Order: sequence, then structure tokens, then C-alpha cells
Amino acid sequence: MFLSRIASQFLRKLVSSSMTDSADFKDIVKQQADIVRIVGEYVKLRKAGAQNYTGLCPFHNENTPSFSVHATLQFFHCFGCGVSGDVFTFIQKVENVTFPEAVRAVAQKLRIPLPKLSYNSPAEAEEAKLRTVLLDVHERAVAFFQECLRRPEGAHAREYLAGRGLSQEVIKAFRIGYAPDSGFFLKDRLKAEFDEETLRASGLFSWKQDAPQAQGSRLQGGSGDTKAETSPGLSDLPDAQSPKPDFKSIYSKFRNRVVFPITSETGRVIAFTGRTLSTDEKAGPKYLNSPETVIYSKSRVLFNLDQAKEAIRKLDYAILVEGQMDCISVYAAGFHNVIASSGTAFTEIQARLLGRFSKNVVVNFDPDTAGAKATERTLGLLVEEEFQIKVLTLDAGFDPDLFIRQKGKVAYGEALKHSQRYFDYLIERAQSQFPIRSAEGKVKALNYLLPHIQRVPSRIVRDELAHEIAQKLGIDSAVLRQELKHAATNRSVASVKATIETQVTDAEKLLIRALTSAGEMQASEQHVSARDAAEEEFDPARQAHFALKNERLHLGLTTESLVESILNSESQTLDVVGLALSDADRNLLAAILMKENEELSPEKLEGAVRALRRIQFKRQMDEVQRELQAAKTHEPDRLRFLLREKDRLKRALMDPALSASESHAAAS
Repeated sequence: MFLSRIASQFLRKLVSSSMTDSADFKDIVKQQADIVRIVGEYVKLRKAGAQNYTGLCPFHNENTPSFSVHATLQFFHCFGCGVSGDVFTFIQKVENVTFPEAVRAVAQKLRIPLPKLSYNSPAEAEEAKLRTVLLDVHERAVAFFQECLRRPEGAHAREYLAGRGLSQEVIKAFRIGYAPDSGFFLKDRLKAEFDEETLRASGLFSWKQDAPQAQGSRLQGGSGDTKAETSPGLSDLPDAQSPKPDFKSIYSKFRNRVVFPITSETGRVIAFTGRTLSTDEKAGPKYLNSPETVIYSKSRVLFNLDQAKEAIRKLDYAILVEGQMDCISVYAAGFHNVIASSGTAFTEIQARLLGRFSKNVVVNFDPDTAGAKATERTLGLLVEEEFQIKVLTLDAGFDPDLFIRQKGKVAYGEALKHSQRYFDYLIERAQSQFPIRSAEGKVKALNYLLPHIQRVPSRIVRDELAHEIAQKLGIDSAVLRQELKHAATNRSVASVKATIETQVTDAEKLLIRALTSAGEMQASEQHVSARDAAEEEFDPARQAHFALKNERLHLGLTTESLVESILNSESQTLDVVGLALSDADRNLLAAILMKENEELSPEKLEGAVRALRRIQFKRQMDEVQRELQAAKTHEPDRLRFLLREKDRLKRALMDPALSASESHAAAS
């Protein structure tokens, strides 16, 4: 308290004397700052002792908090990456700003009047000055666009926004405006306050330049001159060597567009997105974004984070959508923890930025092909940053904005509750893209999923995912399971390379050899087992045909399509060469038959049948277990049935004859 009073008295003295001593000002700000509160705006902190607070480090990836803040000593330290420092060091690193700017930022948070800043070099001072001025330019611009929206010429824009279901409160909250269909109104408004070089650097204007005729010649407009339209970017900042157009040659980049401001995490407007209201070909792209400037880097910004961050912290998860209208609609529906990766594919920097507020996210991109690919890329980045991820896939043809407008916020909330685990989503994508009934399709599906598995940092989690994927894709081959496990745990392996033949169990090979072992294939309706056949003349083809045709033991196996083709052959004498097979199945059949190295026997045939029965029982058990995990959604009668089925399958799997026959078939 004593130090606080002294600081306050000294601060008042500094204010009265214009506070020109920046070193003293830095000390005063540091004395006034509460590092726990400042850091808490960026990191979710939990008390871990009398004076200590812990959270996930914002400077490196981690699952277990190793980042600590000491309330009394006013410093932070990460035991994971070793970064430490005071409140200014923290702001410097997290905001990527210079030390003077960090002092200024902390002072602004504390509402302390600012003295004249000092910098380490003229270049640093110039860049900081430009950043400050550009923030002012954008603030004036957003006020201009809002004013234009209210004017008569903004009627079309107001109709558009009303058609999208946006209320006046939402329009005001997002500071949405209208850029008039003129290239000069905005310029005329700003040129009284800002010079031409500043307007060029703002990203709000374009200009036409003559093609250079000779080195050092000035570019002049005129009849017959070749001109190129230029949009400012980081490389277009004012330069003593570059030709500078006068005010007459620059014009507004955004014309006849609804304008959505893009803000920094602290709520300062740093860029715009403009949605065209024109329908002619000369209107340009449907959505037009500001170029990158010294205050705007699109890969470092998340749309609406300034308004969403508190809700994300409170709810401990974020909803990530693609576009700004999606974000605004979801926010207006009451889901205030929504953000968007507008103007760019989701980036690693954006993932880390989001991770400062929560490590849980629901990804809700458009369900079309482009949206699905964007979802996959985003999932990969979030997995590497160790997020807990779910995916919300809406009905075909619906993006979040359209879904809410047509089906309502209650329906969206219900859909949100039923979001999928991210790997369940990817497995479904793999199953839809590749025919996993075939061995070749299974390998393709696995290689599609493998990069996603390998991005998971934890080796234990990768191993568990490999096991789960093998189950859900119906992979029974021990060889292929082992190769998947190896590729998943060893992140340097590029793909699963198991051949189709190695995916086939010994039981399948034996039964296929039996099916093709005789020339006579006479169907029989009489139930005859392989053991019964031993008492008569042993006919392996007939017995294998009966077991597979009646019990359908081959369904879901690698050899399903091959076995089905043999069973459906209408010829009384099986012509192996004449079978209508795919190239993969033909090669597989040849590989199995060429390696025939032992005689078929009733015991081996019966063992193979039992081995396939056991595989089917295991699959049925997996399906029952998965359904029981969602038991809350079932009626009591369904639950009772599932429990009875589980008990039946458990007894069947415990049958010693099944276990013995499986071992015998594997040994053969």
C-alpha cells in the first residue's frame, strides 16, 4: 500500500511535468501493473499456491501446465521452455512488439497517461509511428463506412444485411459499414488528416502506375500509356527510391461493398473485408480483403477473437468457422465463443493464438469438398498443437450462416452437441472415399489417415488411434495391423506398404484353395459340415462353398469380393482363368494358388471355418460395444437386447473349439 501511494504521488507529479523521462515512467508502470491480471488476459491461469498461478505456456506447445506467474515477485517463468521475465517481457513476446511499445501497451491497460516514447533506432521509431498512424486511419475509415451505411446511398447494403438476418444490434457490435460506389469519397475524407504516403501504406487504396520507360523516369498518366493497377502491401511501403503517385491517382480499394472490419485481439481495427453488392463482371471478387500492412498480417489474426475470448475462456472451448458471415451469424445466435479464420487458410500461428484461451475446439467448416479439405488441413494443425478437437458437419448444402437462418439457433445448438471426435470424422471420410471392402481400398484408407495419426505428438495416443482405426476399418490381418502400428508410432514412415496378400488370413487362403480345388461345384441344400464329409468322400470345394454361401463368413474380409465372385460363378466347372475379377483380385488369387504347399483335410477346413466365425464374432462384439458406449440414447428394450447379445458373443468367443481351431488355422 505504501509503495502504491508513493507511486501514485510520483505519477501525478510526472503527469504535471509532461512525463518526459521514459525510464522513470517505465518503473511507475511496472509498480502499478499486476502481472497476474495482465498475463491472465492471455493465459488461463489457476491458483497453485499462496502466490503462484499456473497455466499452459503461450510460447511453446504443452499439455501439462509448466508456465508459472509469481504474484508477489511480479515475474513469470516457464519450466518447459525456460522463458522468463517481467510484465514487459511477457507483452513483448506475446504481442511481438518492441520494448517501448510493450511499456505503452501495459500503460494503456492501466489507463496511465503516456509520455513521449523513446526507441532504440530511427527505423524502429518510424515503424512504431507508422503503426500508430495506420490505426488512426482505420478508425477514421470504419467511422466513414458506418456513416455511409446510414445514408440514403447505403439502402442497398442495409437490404442485403437485413436479408442475411442481421439486426441493428449485431451490425453495431461488428461495426459493419458500407463503402460507396466511388473511388474518391474515402480519400477526400482522409486526405485532410493524413498524407499521401500514409494512405498508400494503409491498404485502403489502389492506384494506377505507368509501366517504366527508362530507369529513373517518372511515371506519368496519359493517352496511350501502359498502366498497371497496384495494391499496397508490405513491399509497397513508402520508399525514397519508388515513384509516388499524387493524390489524384489513388482511389479507394473498397467500392460498392458491405464492409466488415477485422480487429486485433485488443479490438483495434486493422483491416477490412468487403463483400461486393455489384453483379457485373467488373465488380471484382465477391470478397475482397485488405492486403498485409505493418499492422495487419492475416496469418496472425482470428476474426472476432476480441469479442469471443472471454466466452472461450469461460466455456473452455471455441467454435471455429471459415467465413466472417458464418462467424457473425453464429455469434448473433448466442454462441459468443465463435471465431473465424477469414481471408486465409488456418495457420500454425492462429492455432497457437487460440490455444492461449482454450485447448478445446469444435471445427465447423462448410460441408462441400473445399470445406472438407480445409477441415482436414485445420485438423492437422490443431492436432500438432495438442488440441482436443471435435468436428461439426452440417447437412449438405448448409454453411453455418444458412443453417441458422433456415433451421434456427436451437437446431444449431443440437447439432453442436452431436459433434464428432475428429478421428471419427476422418475415418468416415476415408470410408466414403475408398472402398474398404477390398484390400487395396483398405491400404488407401490407411495411407489417407496415416499423416493425421503421425501429427499426434503423443506416441501412446498414436498407438491407441492405430488400434481403433484397424477395428473400425475391419482390418483383421495381423501383418497389416502391425505395419499400421509401426507407421503410426514411427513418425518418419511415409506410408503403409503391406501388399494385399499379406492382409489375407491363413483361414481365408485355405478356404479359397478349397473352393477352387475341384472341377465339380454342385450346390446342395442339405446341411453337411466338413466333419460329416469326412465320413463320405471328402469334397473340399463343396464343403467350403456350403459354409461360405450359407454363413456369409467372408463378408467384410479382405477377400470378400474375390470369394463372392467364385461363389457366384454359374459354371458347373470352375474356370479360374475365366472368372470376372478385378486386377487386384486376380493377382491375389494367383498368389494364393501358386503357394499351395500342403494337402487339404477335413480338420484344416473345419478349423478355417471356425476361425472365420471367430472373426465375425469379434466384429459383432465390437459393434455391440460401440453401441453400448452411446447407451444414453437407447430405449430400455434396446439396452437389454444389447446386453444379451454381448453375453451371447462373449460365451461364443470363449468356446475352446473356436480358440483351438483359430490357432490350428493360423498354424496351417
